[in-house]
This record gives sequence, structure tokens and C-alpha cells, in this order.
Amino acid sequence: MRHALREATTPLMATKVRPDLSQGAPAHGARHVAIIMDGNGRWAKKRLLPRVAGHRAGVEAVRRVTRAARELGLECLTLYAFSSENWKRPASEIADLMSLLRHFIQSDLDELHANGVRLRVIGNYRAMDPSVVALIDGAIARTAGNKGPIVAIALNYGAQDEMARAVQALARRAVAGEIALDDIGVGDIDAALDTGDLPPLDLLIRTSGEQRLSNFLLWQAAYAELYFTDMLWPDFDERALAAALDAFRLRDRRFGGL
Repeated sequence: MRHALREATTPLMATKVRPDLSQGAPAHGARHVAIIMDGNGRWAKKRLLPRVAGHRAGVEAVRRVTRAARELGLECLTLYAFSSENWKRPASEIADLMSLLRHFIQSDLDELHANGVRLRVIGNYRAMDPSVVALIDGAIARTAGNKGPIVAIALNYGAQDEMARAVQALARRAVAGEIALDDIGVGDIDAALDTGDLPPLDLLIRTSGEQRLSNFLLWQAAYAELYFTDMLWPDFDERALAAALDAFRLRDRRFGGL
């Protein structure tokens, strides 16, 4: 893919990252950034630590990047936290991840709410443990009226499953006579996806050096810019996000035109 470039080799921006609001919008021009947060296990292995230590460090990276996204003027940040394929991992690791998720919601919700962040969740999260679902629903409800940026967490998410659910929803509407089968178009599918009310995806980042989408936002990434970095997720920070947005700013986005 022509736009699937590795991270820029130019120096990282200064630690203090602020959007240029002189023209009413950030200079980088991105509204919606999504991140495949990869490399927690490798980060821990390099330090001879258990995998859960990498996941804990990854949560700290989530905190840093969420704050930086707000400072950089993003409208939406979507984070791939737990895929529908992650259930294949050992039960002990899944339990650690669910514990970290609970702790994050309980410890960070006050800060997110105070900063006007709207929390969203995409994916079939209602199939998860009822106690986790209750925490998530409470967090979503508490931040629903906020006017600030959106932080969307992908939980029990798979893009193919998302598209199948969207098609099923449209088929039910067609059977009910609410929409004509022949009238279903791209816009209808887009609106039926979990991300239907989010801004279009501009930039998709993957950490840890892997160069694949791993069943993440396949429909939404059709014309998104792709940015791959060798940096492991626990090391990702505000400077790394700023560097990715710097690279995005230099991309020539033609959407199939000239």
C-alpha cells in the first residue's frame, strides 16, 4: 500500500505538544486517529518481566496518549484494547486484562469526565462479563453529555464481525419494509457500523513494527493514512503521537482523485 509508511525519521517534536489553533483547527488536520496498541508482551519480555507487567505499562501509555490527543486537538481517539480474537489467549492473561480494564475505568473516569471527554465503546462488549459491562455502561452514561473529544475503546471488537452485524441490521430493516433492498448504499452501511456517529478515520497507527490491520476498522480504513512504528506500545507517548501527526500532515490525500 503506497501510504503504508514507517515512522518518519525526522526528530521528534518537543515534549510540550500543543495544537496550533491560530486558524481555528490543529495544523496537522486530523480529526480521528486510531491506534493498534501492540507490543506489551515484547516490552515485558525484553525486561525479563511477566506479560502482565507489559499490560500495566501499556495502560500508562493509554493515559499519556489520551491526554496528548486532547492537547493536540483531536476530535476522536480510538484504541484497540481487546479484539474478538484475544479470547484465544491463556485464561490467566485474559483475567489480568479484564482486571486492568476495571481499574482503568474506576481510577481514570473522574479525570476523563472533568476534561469533558466522551467515552465510547465499539465492538460486542455486551458479551463480556456482566460486571465489566455494568462498569462500561456507567462510564458511557456519565460522560454522554460532555462536549469534548471522544475516546472510543474497541472491546471484544473485530471488523469482520462489525460488518456482519451491520449487514444483519440493514437486512432486518429491509424485511420490515423500512428500507428498500436496492436502495442500500455505502452511506447506509457506514451508518450501521459501530463507528457510525464518529468522525471519518484519518490516521491509523500501529506500534511494535508489525504492518497489518489485524481485523481492525477495515471498512473505516479504506482511505485512512497508515503509520507504522517499531516503538513498542508501553514506550509510546505524546512525542510519538505528535511525530505521527507530523507525518500525517505531509501526506498527499487525494481519495482516488488527482
